[in-house]
Amino acid sequence: MADTQAVDAVDSADAEAEEQPRNTTLVMFALMIAMMLAMLDNMIIGTAMPTIVGELGGTEHLSWVVTAYTLATAAATPVWGKLGDMYGRKTTFMSSIVLFLIGSALSGMAQDMAQLIGFRAVQGLGAGGLMVGVMAIIGDLIPPRERGRYQGMIAGVMAVAMVGGPLVGGTITDNWGWRWTFYINLPLGVVALGLIAAVLHLPKKRAKSGIDYLGVILLTLGITSIVLVTTWGGVEYDWASGQIIGLTIGGVAALIGFVYWQTKAAEPVVPLHIFRSRNFTLMSVMGFITGFVMFGATLYLPLYQQSVQGASATNSGLLLLPMLGAMLVTSVLAGRITTNTGKYKVFPLAGSALMIVGLYLLSTMDTGTSRVTSGVFMAVVGLGLGFLMQVTMLVAQNSVEMKDMGVASSVTTLLRTLGSSFGVAIMGALFNSRVADVMAERAGELGSQATEQTAQLDAASLAKLPEAVREAYQYAVSSGIHSAFLLATGVAVVSLVAAVFVKEVVLRGGEPGAEGAVEKPPVVEPV
Repeated sequence: MADTQAVDAVDSADAEAEEQPRNTTLVMFALMIAMMLAMLDNMIIGTAMPTIVGELGGTEHLSWVVTAYTLATAAATPVWGKLGDMYGRKTTFMSSIVLFLIGSALSGMAQDMAQLIGFRAVQGLGAGGLMVGVMAIIGDLIPPRERGRYQGMIAGVMAVAMVGGPLVGGTITDNWGWRWTFYINLPLGVVALGLIAAVLHLPKKRAKSGIDYLGVILLTLGITSIVLVTTWGGVEYDWASGQIIGLTIGGVAALIGFVYWQTKAAEPVVPLHIFRSRNFTLMSVMGFITGFVMFGATLYLPLYQQSVQGASATNSGLLLLPMLGAMLVTSVLAGRITTNTGKYKVFPLAGSALMIVGLYLLSTMDTGTSRVTSGVFMAVVGLGLGFLMQVTMLVAQNSVEMKDMGVASSVTTLLRTLGSSFGVAIMGALFNSRVADVMAERAGELGSQATEQTAQLDAASLAKLPEAVREAYQYAVSSGIHSAFLLATGVAVVSLVAAVFVKEVVLRGGEPGAEGAVEKPPVVEPV
């Protein structure tokens, strides 16, 4: 009888050991679907926008279709992270998926531009929870040493979304209509919801304190003001205009008030004690710079290749393939090595150094640079970004206690998002200014008229220009690229300095379910 019980116990243990990896695989599949939804959305919609405007009108409000989504995502990200820490990761993550799907369905049914903008904001609120939820759940489920491998998979999803998004969006719009660019989210989201409900098992939580509503309001006001400043500055309004200055002052005041209130709140949205960890603070800085560089590069590199090198805009996502492919390779490589060794400091150092070299090389491009050469330069930047993308999240999560996992994930995600806003705005302001100056110098009044509305001319506008003006514009774009990427090179130096001061704490944990894989609270290194 005793022998039978012993055998049953062994069988039960074996079955549980087999079930855990299988469940982890299914959960990761669901998480990657959710991440794909959040990443693909803006990429798909960008391709469909001309068709949407043709049917709904409202061209003057076109930018708000993207801005409303971005604003809502940025503002909601830290709130979702905190809610996950307070009330449990599974419930909040599933709620964010449902909200995203509701926003998607409503956006597909929009009858005018105002409705579409409002429903996109709903969609963005859900998207903020998708991204932070994926990272936080990985932090809950996977031992620290294993996270690098799984977060490398997430980097692969991001690369696929950035390349495939425009292609998918164009295909869906041409064959099914623009509304299906939103409806396509519904079956994918339902699959993710079903898998999460069935196989994700995390402990339920119930916070003793209520939600910090004042903190949420102050943080939302601050983030909204910052994103609007970086979105509108130099585009909708002059940088010295009353609107931009007012938003800047209001945003800074709201953030100062938020920081002060977080020292008083019973359950702060962002507990400031997480910044006492030197590694967490350094990773936050490096995450900001990574967002600055990556999204600035992805915006202006296709412009250079189309305007100067004569590439087609039809498959614009493919132009970034050297950078995104290299990013995917090094991200997966870094994850594998981190899993095998538990060490990671070499990756922030190597990533920052490669990023600096690649950005400087991009700044040297001119009207005679070939596509092969520019592709090699982009690949160097991609190698650096791949080493940084997921390691920053991995080290940030390992630098806080488990109870703050959601907050740490959300702050890191938010800073990367804000970095992307600043990168696009600052590099864009420098680029536009340089293009306008060079066009005035080389093409006189005709050149100034050509770039009076915008320094970024599409293929149709370029074709209408006289040959001399077109050549002047190509030279101006090269000059603008030089200035923008030289600035980015200087910003990337800050990342290298931060990487030098990272203190390596060997990550714990082996294969899920393996002996010794039980995770202890992370070691928090003080500043």
